[in-house]
Amino acid sequence: MTMAARVPAGTTEFFKTAMGKTLRVEESDEGQLRVEILKEGAWIEAPRGMIGLRLAPGTKRLTAREIAKLPA
Repeated sequence: MTMAARVPAGTTEFFKTAMGKTLRVEESDEGQLRVEILKEGAWIEAPRGMIGLRLAPGTKRLTAREIAKLPA
């Protein structure tokens, strides 16, 4: 069994789910997670339950090139 590398605190990661939803997950220095979903070109707060989607088998982490194309 392989363990995924832990992302350092105070970081932001971007994911695309199998359903095509784009997620932005921020982790504070204290380890608190926040998830936003890209909807109609804007980032909006997503339900907390969506945080787990970043770990789903069909979800992929976006590359730097893909992230650069997203709105700020």
